[in-house]
Amino acid sequence: RELWAPPLKAGDIKMIQTLSIFRREFSGYFSTPVAYVFIVIFLFLNGIFTFFLGDLYARGQADLEPFFTWHPWLYLFLVPALAMRLWAEERKTGTIELLMTLPVSTTGTTSATAMSPAVMTF
Repeated sequence: RELWAPPLKAGDIKMIQTLSIFRREFSGYFSTPVAYVFIVIFLFLNGIFTFFLGDLYARGQADLEPFFTWHPWLYLFLVPALAMRLWAEERKTGTIELLMTLPVSTTGTTSATAMSPAVMTF
């Protein structure tokens, strides 16, 4: 029995290329202790912002409003820091040339590199 699959569209191919770069970048995090250090920093800062700066206990109300108030600010600083680390690591190891010569658009490369730290801290 022969299996038939519909032909891939241009958008599908771009998504496959972006996801392959995302997979490579995401697995690169956990090959070094950097990912674990950033996860600990993220959780520590999240606790500090929620419980102390957000006054979760002093409010006398059981809601997560302080958590969701400070959460975007953590993402605003930690995700770009991790993405910048990825680009610096690419330059240091010399694989930036390989990455830029792949048949992937700059938008796909940038979005895959920005997606991996966001998924890691999410």
